[in-house]
Amino acid sequence: MQFKHPEILYFLFLLVIPILVHLFQLRRFKTVYFTNVKLLKELQTQTRKSSKIKKWLLLVTRLLLLTCLIIAFAQPYFKHQNTTKKGNELIIVLDNSFSMQAKGPKGELLKRSIQELLEELPENQSFSLLTNTELYWDTDIKSIQKELQNLDYSALPFQLDYLLNQVEIKKKQVPKDYIIITDAIQAESKKAIELAQNNSVYFIQPKAENLSNVSIQNVAISQVMDQFYELKINLQSFGSKKREIPLSVSSLEKNLATTLVQIDKPNTEIKLTIPKKDIQATIHIEDQSLAYDNDFYLSISKPEKVALLAIGSLSQNNFLDRIFTAEEFHFKSTELKTLDYNQIENQEAIVLNELDDLPLALGTTLKAFYEKGGTIILIPNKNNTPSTLNNFVANFGSLKYGMLSSTEKQITTINFSHPLYQAVFKNKVTNFQYPKVKSSFGLSGNTAVLQYEDQSIFIGSNTNQLGNFYAFAAPINKQNSNFQNAPLIVPTLYNMGQNQSKTGINAYTIGENQSLLLETVLTKDEAVAIQNNDYSFIPLQQILNTKCKLTFGDYPEKAGNYEVIKDDESLKKISFNFARTESDITAINSGIFDTFTKVNNIATVLNDLASERSSSEIWKWFLFGTLLLLCIELLIQKLIK
Repeated sequence: MQFKHPEILYFLFLLVIPILVHLFQLRRFKTVYFTNVKLLKELQTQTRKSSKIKKWLLLVTRLLLLTCLIIAFAQPYFKHQNTTKKGNELIIVLDNSFSMQAKGPKGELLKRSIQELLEELPENQSFSLLTNTELYWDTDIKSIQKELQNLDYSALPFQLDYLLNQVEIKKKQVPKDYIIITDAIQAESKKAIELAQNNSVYFIQPKAENLSNVSIQNVAISQVMDQFYELKINLQSFGSKKREIPLSVSSLEKNLATTLVQIDKPNTEIKLTIPKKDIQATIHIEDQSLAYDNDFYLSISKPEKVALLAIGSLSQNNFLDRIFTAEEFHFKSTELKTLDYNQIENQEAIVLNELDDLPLALGTTLKAFYEKGGTIILIPNKNNTPSTLNNFVANFGSLKYGMLSSTEKQITTINFSHPLYQAVFKNKVTNFQYPKVKSSFGLSGNTAVLQYEDQSIFIGSNTNQLGNFYAFAAPINKQNSNFQNAPLIVPTLYNMGQNQSKTGINAYTIGENQSLLLETVLTKDEAVAIQNNDYSFIPLQQILNTKCKLTFGDYPEKAGNYEVIKDDESLKKISFNFARTESDITAINSGIFDTFTKVNNIATVLNDLASERSSSEIWKWFLFGTLLLLCIELLIQKLIK
C-alpha cells in the first residue's frame, strides 16, 4: 500500500491525546455509610464494572476513528503494476530562460529542477520534454540525461503558448498530462485556462531566495577627448536592496578602470574614462543574483574618415566645409548640374543643400543609396513646392511637407534622447541661444530631432536600421535663418554626417535581427564569418556593390567580443550582448497559472498520476470506516450505562 500524501501520516502522533485523556480521567468515589448498605454495595460494583467497559470501548473506537480519518486524508492506494496509460502522454515543459539562473535553497533554479527530474523520473517512464530552445519527443530520462545535464540557459523568454502549439502539432488529439516548470517571470499565456480544462496540468514554481538584481542596461560614449573616451554606463536595479557593488572595465585581461557603485535607486548612471584607441572591452559588475546581465561587451573602432558629398551651390556649401573638417571627413562639394551619379555609391553621407529642383533620377539613386546604409540630409529651398518635396521624401519613410509659411519661429526644443545628441549634452539645456527662421515649410513625422516653440518639427528623421534620413523644415541660409551662427549647428550636422559604425560603440543585441554594413568586396563564392576563440557562425550576407550587408538574426548563441573574418583577415571588431528582458526577477506573474494544480516537486506529481491511474484506491473505504466508527461511538454512549 502506498500513499498519495504520506506526510499526513505524521498526524498519527495525535493518537496519544485520547490515551492521555483516558488515563487521567479517573473519578474518585466518596464513601457514604447507611444503616443498610448491602444492596447499595452490590449496585456500586456493577456500575463501576459497566463504566470501565464503556470507557475502554470508547477509547478503542476513538483511536480507530482518528486513525481511519488520518489515513483517509493521506489517500492510500495499491500501486498498479503499470502506472502509465498508452493513451495518456506525459509532457514536461521546462523553462530554461536566464531568470532561472537565480538561486533557490538548493542552488540555481534550473539546475535543481533538472536534478529533480533525473532523480524522480523512473527509467521506464516515457515522456516528451520541451524547453525554450530544445524539443525531446517520446524519450526517457536515461536517453537524454547528458543533454539535460548540459542544458544551457536561453536568451529566449519563456513562451508557454508557443510550446503548447508545438505539442498540438506533434501530439494532436492525444490525451496528455502536463508538468509546467517555470519561475513565472513575466509569464504570459492565453491558453492556460483552456489547457487546464482539457488536461491534467501540474505547475511547479521554483522560487529564488534573493529577489534583488542589478543589470548593466546600456553603455554609450558620452564624451570624446584628445586621449580618452568617456563611457556612460547605465545600471538598473530590481528589488529594494541597497548595496555597493564593484564595477570594472577590462580589455584582454588588463584592467582599465575600477570603481564602487552605490545602488540606492532603480536607475544609476556612472561615467568612466578609457584610453582612446581601437579596443574591445568587457564591463563587469559583481552581483550575486543573475549572472547573465553582469557583463556588457563592447567594441570601439578607431575613428575613420567619412566620405561626405554636399550637393548645392558652391557658395552656399562653404559653411559645411568648416563643419566637416579634413581631419575626420573626405568632404566634397558639387553642384547638381555637374553631379556624377556614379560617385554617389562611394559616399557615406549626402547633403542636399537647398537645391532648386529634386530630379526623379536623383530620388531613385538616393533611395538605393539609403537602402544600402547611406545617410541623406535634406535642406529644402524656399522655391520648392510641397508636392516636389513629398515626392522626394516618400523614398525614405513617413515624413511629409506642408505649405510654406512666412511666420517667424524660434527653435526651442531639443530631443535629448535622439541618437544625435546622446553624447553632446551632459545635462538637459533649457536656456540656450534660440535660433530662428523667417519662413518654413510644415513638416510632420514620427521622430523629431529639433522642434519650434509651437512643438512643430524643425528637423525630422527616419531610419531603416542601416541608413538615416534627416529633413529640415526650412532653408538655413543666412537670409532666412541664424541657425548657421548658432552653437547647435555643429553637433547637429557633425553627428548627422558621422558613421556610427566607424566611430561609435559596436555592440549589438542578440535576437533583435540587427544588421551591419561592411565595406568590403565579396565574390559570389566568398563569405565572411563572425568568430572568437570559443564560437563562430556565418551570418546572412548580401552583396551591395562595394559593400556587404550582414544580418545576424538570433545569432550568435553566446554573448561576447567577436571579429568579422574574411580569408583569415580581421575586417572589424564587433560585440554582442544578451537582451536584458529577464533581469527583473521581481516581475513574477504566476496568477495566469491559477487554474493549474500547484505542487512542490516532481515526486508529488508522479504519485498523483499513479493514484489516478490505479483502480486500487482505498482511501474511500477508510473514510467510510470513519463514519461507521462515529456511529458506533454514538451507540456506545447511548446504550451502555
